[in-house]
Amino acid sequence: MHRQTVPAGRRARLGPWLLWVGLLALLTAALLPFRGHVDKLTVALPFLLVIIGGSAVAGRTLGLTLAGIAYFDFHFFFVERFDSLVTPKPLDWLVLTAFFVTSIAAEQLLTRAAERAEAARERAEEVERLAALGAETLNAGRAEDALARILEVIRTELRVERCDIVERSDGAPRAEAWPDARMLVIPLIVRGRAVGLLRLAHSAPITLLPSQRRFLDVLSYYAALGVERVQLATEAARAEAFRQADELKSALIAGLSHDLRTPLTTIKALASRLRTQAIPEAASIEDEADRLNRLVTDLLDLSRLNARAMPMRLEFNVADDLIGAAVQRLAGSAERHRIIIAPSADGGTLAGEFDFVQALRALVNLMENALKYSPSDTMVEVRVIRVGEWLEFHVADRGPGVAAAERGRVFEPFYRAPGATADVGGAGLGLAIASRLAAEQGGSVRHEDRPGGGSVFILSLPASDVAV
Repeated sequence: MHRQTVPAGRRARLGPWLLWVGLLALLTAALLPFRGHVDKLTVALPFLLVIIGGSAVAGRTLGLTLAGIAYFDFHFFFVERFDSLVTPKPLDWLVLTAFFVTSIAAEQLLTRAAERAEAARERAEEVERLAALGAETLNAGRAEDALARILEVIRTELRVERCDIVERSDGAPRAEAWPDARMLVIPLIVRGRAVGLLRLAHSAPITLLPSQRRFLDVLSYYAALGVERVQLATEAARAEAFRQADELKSALIAGLSHDLRTPLTTIKALASRLRTQAIPEAASIEDEADRLNRLVTDLLDLSRLNARAMPMRLEFNVADDLIGAAVQRLAGSAERHRIIIAPSADGGTLAGEFDFVQALRALVNLMENALKYSPSDTMVEVRVIRVGEWLEFHVADRGPGVAAAERGRVFEPFYRAPGATADVGGAGLGLAIASRLAAEQGGSVRHEDRPGGGSVFILSLPASDVAV
């Protein structure tokens, strides 16, 4: 005899139906002995609980079925003239409506709860994947490796054929770069600054679900951080290369300067001996030796200043004494007559805390620069004022001024203005040394345009409140 069996899937589907219909039958049987003593609403409430349970477990179809069976049981067994069908009263219609509404509402609430649970599960999976990706990218040895991993995840998760990044310096993306591709372009922004573009391409139109869009937004931010990390690494490598080159240059300058000192001393000694013999060229040789010696001294001092190896003696000094010493230093210059010392508008005696010798050298460099780059029939004005906690020594000329594009370079070593002629001497070290000498004393040197034409170079040094 062949025995027919019910498939496991069908048994799984029939199980809830048999359970909840049987539970409703048991509830009906349990209430029958009390039907003459209980109120109709008392009977309806347990039926509602069964309907809610069935709807929550097995869905709307079972819930509506239970609502229909419950109404039949209620109307047949618990309405007066028991065990017979009578014309429903308004209250009976209300019970029927309540049964069906409860079934539908319970099923909808269950569906929403299930959808929220599924969304929460998907969100948790997204967070786990993103956290794992974040940890992986942070642990990557090189920024390029981290960026490649992010692009690989984007291609895999979104199932696109191509994915790459165009850095901002590479220009705008062009669709023709990938022929026959549907492209999605997303800007990569970090801290309000665009660092590049993320490009996705596929042979079919790219359509993203909300969850995929959220995932892509986060990965785009990771990609932006990766691009920024690559750029920072590149800038750091470039800065390190510049630093090493500067160290090499300083070492080379220091070595050459020391090697030049000995022959220059010999040349100067020989020129002095020839001068005593009334040889005409001796004076010129001695002057050129002095000029080269000053250049060597400047190179050595610049190297020491760059290495922060030049000691400073910050002491109380009077500003007028510094200006007077600077003018005296230039007493042998043919341009001495062009220097005017303007009276201080503050009145009284101004003083500061600075190294007199090094501040004098900085001020002389500014004055020599003004004399060098201004017409011979114009005057160079020098004055000092106090501005807050600073003494400001102004050196004003009527030269060509400094172009806006060149202002950031005038204090660089070996810089010479583009318009400088061959007869303008110097190696371009005066302003660089003056700026560094001021900085070592806590001050600065800056440039301003002079009204009516020309330049004003301002040496700022710490002021003193000690009465003179």
